[in-house]
Amino acid sequence: MKLFVSEGNPHCLKVLAALEVTGLQCGVQYVNHEEKVVPFLNRPSLPALLLPSGQYLFSSSSICRYFFEANGQECNDLCNQWLEWEITVLQPALLQTLHMAVLQGKGSEVSRVLQSPLNVLDQSLSKGTMPFLTGEAVSVADVVIWGALHPVLSDSSLALSEHVSVRAWFDRVAVMHSCQSAAQKVLQGKGLQAMKSYMQKQPAPQSSQCRDTQPCNSSPAENEEGERVVSEEEMEAAVLTWRKSLNTSSPATDKQLPVLPKEDKRNVLVTSALPYVNNVPHLGNIIGCVLSGDVFSRYGRLRGWNMLYVCGTDEYGTATENKAREEGLTPQQICDKYHMVHSSIYKWFQIDFDFFGRTTTEKQTEIAQDIFWRLHKNQYLVEDTVEQLRCEKCQRFLADRFVEGTCPHCSYPEARGDQCDKCGRLINAVELREPQCKVCRQTPVIRSSKHLFLDLPKLESQLEQWLDKSTSSGDWTANAKQITRSWIRDGLKPRCITRDLKWGTPVPHPDFKEKVFYVWFDAPIGYLSITANYTKEWEKWWKNPHQVELYNFMAKDNVPFHSVVFPCSLLGAQDNYTLVNHLIATEYLNYEDTKFSKSRGVGVFGDMAKDTGIPSDVWRFYLLYVRPEGQDSAFSWADMALKNNSELLNNLGNFINRAGMFVSRFFEGCVPVMDLQREDKKLLALVGWELQQYIQLLDKVRIRDALKHILNISRHGNQYIQVNEPWKKIKGGELERRRAGTVTGVSVNISCLLSVMLLPYMPEVSQTIRDQLNAPQSCINTMLQGTGTFVCALSAGHRIGTVSPLFQKLEADQIEALKKRFGGQQPEEEPSNKKKPSENITTAQPAAAAAPSDGVKPTAVVGVDPEKAKQLTKAVAEQGEKVRALKAQKAEKDVITAEVSKLLDLKKQLALAEGKNPEPQKGKKK
Repeated sequence: MKLFVSEGNPHCLKVLAALEVTGLQCGVQYVNHEEKVVPFLNRPSLPALLLPSGQYLFSSSSICRYFFEANGQECNDLCNQWLEWEITVLQPALLQTLHMAVLQGKGSEVSRVLQSPLNVLDQSLSKGTMPFLTGEAVSVADVVIWGALHPVLSDSSLALSEHVSVRAWFDRVAVMHSCQSAAQKVLQGKGLQAMKSYMQKQPAPQSSQCRDTQPCNSSPAENEEGERVVSEEEMEAAVLTWRKSLNTSSPATDKQLPVLPKEDKRNVLVTSALPYVNNVPHLGNIIGCVLSGDVFSRYGRLRGWNMLYVCGTDEYGTATENKAREEGLTPQQICDKYHMVHSSIYKWFQIDFDFFGRTTTEKQTEIAQDIFWRLHKNQYLVEDTVEQLRCEKCQRFLADRFVEGTCPHCSYPEARGDQCDKCGRLINAVELREPQCKVCRQTPVIRSSKHLFLDLPKLESQLEQWLDKSTSSGDWTANAKQITRSWIRDGLKPRCITRDLKWGTPVPHPDFKEKVFYVWFDAPIGYLSITANYTKEWEKWWKNPHQVELYNFMAKDNVPFHSVVFPCSLLGAQDNYTLVNHLIATEYLNYEDTKFSKSRGVGVFGDMAKDTGIPSDVWRFYLLYVRPEGQDSAFSWADMALKNNSELLNNLGNFINRAGMFVSRFFEGCVPVMDLQREDKKLLALVGWELQQYIQLLDKVRIRDALKHILNISRHGNQYIQVNEPWKKIKGGELERRRAGTVTGVSVNISCLLSVMLLPYMPEVSQTIRDQLNAPQSCINTMLQGTGTFVCALSAGHRIGTVSPLFQKLEADQIEALKKRFGGQQPEEEPSNKKKPSENITTAQPAAAAAPSDGVKPTAVVGVDPEKAKQLTKAVAEQGEKVRALKAQKAEKDVITAEVSKLLDLKKQLALAEGKNPEPQKGKKK
């Protein structure tokens, strides 16, 4: 890498500071302001970073971000929002400020221009408890914004000291040696005067009132974009691209079956964490795994990569045995039934797997047992006798996920028998305090059993060596790196790979023939066996690490098993297995600030979504819009309606519909001649830049952030139409009619580009747009090639199809009804006159007997029923446990109230069954 910078350029201050903070090895070359470093730009653009690939970065923020990400410090959502704020809000104000202070000598007026953005920064810093913008440590956002503000905040003559929180933060960053060094190299101790030569070569800024958008309070996609400065060179480059021909090779979406690695292609293997077969997936499951993997796979095909996307149901284990017992079926029948449920849900959500399989297959047994014997041969397995929890009532050893108790580390009351969801620590089930069987709620006893363990400590050095390479060269999400590091830091321990169950892959060792493989040894091998059921040449994918890149998609709770346990199994097998290169983990998606719960009727599950009447593409859009990439997020009905009505209907849909309708109404359905003027060229450059950002983000699997740039393009388009008013110009003279034609033609071509960019996110809508535009199939091949290729796909004379609206408004009453429907069970109210005779177990008594006065012994209540009392005692205990669990989860008040009401009713029934008089109910006197 080589970094090109110039003295006196404030943007170079940021990148030098970022380089020194991260400590990366990179050559630095100082050039003058006039030197053209980037070969395809006609104007100088500094700083510039020459990458090892030969490509250039010439945005200071992008260079800083690159340095931090190369050092393993990825941006979270808040960091990204601050970087956007710096570009769209702070930079325009700073450009005006520096022009006034350096060239016009108007330093006294600087505070007026910077007042608004500094207020935003000061308010955010004063409200937070963190020393830096995004946390406890300096982030790329701190370096970029500090570098931008350094020239003005370090000059005492500008009187910008009233923002106390900003000043304290600025000083905290400034004391870092790397920042001091960068400032000295760029400004040479001369302050603002060092920038005079640079500022004289910059265009005079337009005076405008800076927006005070605060990045940490709203999504950048919801804020009006600041006007990006577009150079003449960018416009010229955009026009050259616009005039290129479409790529007429085979469509990127065509598949040759089976899909196998190719010598001349980028071969990408994508997996989503295998869903438990007996659980109907909720929205959080869908966005965390299969939908995210689907978007990336569709995108990769558009990029021309050779993609294989596999997934399937995880079918072995205690959960399946229990479900079978509940439904009176065999485990295999349960698996068959719910595999179809999963398949139909994913089909409705348009998840485009190359193959969706299952783990209850002969291939699973064959491959799992082969890996087992290889580990055994290589002496990576150890025997040990372990204490296990056994439920005497259920007459079986309890699998980890069927034990619940208090975490021994953080005291979380709902820790599972293998891991605590709150602190993330691994747990041995016998370590739990106050353990309970989740089936019958009885306290289990401890029994001994002999098991086999994967010797993780023996594999630790191999694992660390591989992890260092994979995490530095691949795209691992920040949480995946953090969770993996915490496991390694705490020291690896042998991990049990066998279980005392019947339903599972049998252990082939004669001493353990009554046992099966533990699900977290067995289930990830399902990726291999599912691929083997797809093609007999499966080893070309799974034993080909030099030719295949592996992407794993999952929620964060699955990370350790994919980054530590499964890789150790494959490393120990020593059979040239393909290991994960890119581990993509989401945080959790909650439901209206609580948890999804099938039993409580809280939240939308996959089999319910299609019954709402909302198209699957709208569900996909919203789930991807709120995808929990950097922190937990929540599904909200009100927000879903807002995003549908504002972003889809009024922004995206409005633009595409208007562009098509103008062609139909004003030009008889044929795209008019386009005579590009400067304004059109500027729009092409803006759209091209958004396309480049979209590609850069999706290449890094930043799925939610990339979606923003689609919406930005339609915003640019709406503004372009609004300013040019083609519906008026078409009624004017020849020049005005030609102008209307150009605006219409450019707009409909932007719609064509949007249809391609939307394909990974909203495949049906994408196809509908292309059908309405009668767009050539080759546009799919062309638009996402390289760094983005926005060509004129619909040339003059092209006839479009029939245009119609793409989206419908979600009405308030419709949303309110859906929110109520999925908000949880309501307490049942049953009139007394509808009770069955057998339920009336008390005799009629005078009112005085129901509420005796003080000192009067209560009248005995007849109708004692010992058997019913026994049943109700159990029901009261279970309902009490349910209420305590809801309170611990901080569930919604209405839900808790409803369950408390049920508990009180059960207690009254119990009192009556025991021959006692229940406490009199308080109420209005008659």
